[in-house]
Amino acid sequence: MSSKLISKVTLTAMTTAVLSAGIGSTSNAAESDKAAAADYTKMSPEALAEHLIFKAKGFKLEQPAQEGGLAGKRLEQDETQKICTVLRGKAADAETAEKVTAMARDSIRYPEGGIQLGDWKIGRELAWSGFGYRIGHKNDDHSGAKNGPGGNCYNCHQLATDRTGGNIGPTLTGYGKLRGTSEAILKYTYDVIYNANAYFPCTHMPRMGANGMLSSEQISHIMAYLLDPESPVNK
Repeated sequence: MSSKLISKVTLTAMTTAVLSAGIGSTSNAAESDKAAAADYTKMSPEALAEHLIFKAKGFKLEQPAQEGGLAGKRLEQDETQKICTVLRGKAADAETAEKVTAMARDSIRYPEGGIQLGDWKIGRELAWSGFGYRIGHKNDDHSGAKNGPGGNCYNCHQLATDRTGGNIGPTLTGYGKLRGTSEAILKYTYDVIYNANAYFPCTHMPRMGANGMLSSEQISHIMAYLLDPESPVNK
């Protein structure tokens, strides 16, 4: 599989999206006809995705991305992704785990003055928001967002019981009530949100801080939502 693409899961999702949209959306009719003539039934999901995206131009790789650069840049793997993709969902061996963990810990940047809890009310809004960095007909505009893009935590985790979250990741209900707010817990929580590979090599959890999706201040607010005794997470 080409190293251009992030993962098999990403490829499959992109394949579905592109097929749903239809190859005919490309501006080059000749290339479209040629791409349509390909025998998709003989391709693996990975090969089909690469064909549709790169050869049939079924995805607008030249679209501007809000973090800068073009959408196609998001399909280029960094070193951690290249290492973890080879595993294809299997647990990392000791050598691989050590390398990924070391890279993750090197990526973590702590706020000046140390790790502090922010405002759990702001953290609640961030944790339950998937706003940010979407590419489509109308890109997200962060300029007027009071607290910036969201953390999308709810998509994978159950948080406070007043709303329904996902179950891909472990439930976080009662997170602070069970763990307290010791210095060790503050550091662990910050690290996992910033780059979870520091503890769980080749995890599927996004590297929210390392990838610049959340600032240290935003992470402090989400931590407050998880740890503050007054937060609904701990009621």
